[in-house]
Amino acid sequence: MLVHEGQSRTPGIDRRLAWSFAGIAGALNAAGFCAFGTFSSNMTGNVSALADHLGLGQLALALPILALIAAFMAGAMSATLLISAGRHRRLYGVYAYSVLTEAVLLVSLGLLGLWLPAGWHGAILVTGLSFLLGLQNATITQITDARVRTTHVTGMVTDLGIGLAHRLSRGDDTLGPDREKMRLYGVTVAAFLAGGVTGVMAWRVFGTALLFVAAGLLALMAIPGIASARRQNAS
Repeated sequence: MLVHEGQSRTPGIDRRLAWSFAGIAGALNAAGFCAFGTFSSNMTGNVSALADHLGLGQLALALPILALIAAFMAGAMSATLLISAGRHRRLYGVYAYSVLTEAVLLVSLGLLGLWLPAGWHGAILVTGLSFLLGLQNATITQITDARVRTTHVTGMVTDLGIGLAHRLSRGDDTLGPDREKMRLYGVTVAAFLAGGVTGVMAWRVFGTALLFVAAGLLALMAIPGIASARRQNAS
C-alpha cells in the first residue's frame, strides 16, 4: 500500500489504504474530542470556531484553536519535507518511513500523556494529534495523487451526493466512469465513521492507551513497505 506510486497503484490498493488509514484517523479524531472537546482534524470546524471566537473578542478561547490549525499545517509541512527529501535521494518507499514516523511520534505523545498534569493533558494531546493527522493526511494525499484523504470527509460526502444524484437522474450515465471513485469515497467515509465509533468506546475504556494501539497498527502497515523498500534500494 505504501510503496506503489503512479500507474502501479490499483483501485484495490487505494481502497485498502483508504479504509485502514481513515479508520485510524477517525479513532484518533474521536479520541481528541473525548480528551478536549475539540476535533483534531476538522479544520473546517476549527477555522469556523476561530473566526467565531475572534469575532466575539474571545482571544483566550481563540488561541487553542489557532494552535490546532497551526499544528495540522505543521504536520502536513513536515510530511512533505520528509517525502521531498526522500525523493531527492531516490529513497524507495519513503511514504512507509513517513507512516512509521507517525507511529513513533504517536507513541511519544502517548507516553507524554501519561505524565502530563490534568490541566494540560487534553490541550497537549489534541494539539499533538492535530500535528500527526496533518502528517498522515499529507502522506496519503501525495502517494495517491490526492485520490485519497483520510482525516476529513466533507469533500467526499459532497461528491457522493453528486454521484447519487447523477444515478437517480434518468438518462444520466455520468456515474459510469466515476463508479470506482464513488466506491473509494464510500469506503473512506464508512471507515472514518467506524473508526470514530471505535475510538470513542476505546477511549472510555483504555484512555491514552488507545494511542499505543493506533501506533502499533500504523507500524504494522509501515514495516512491510520499509522492508520492500530496503530490498529495492539494495538491488
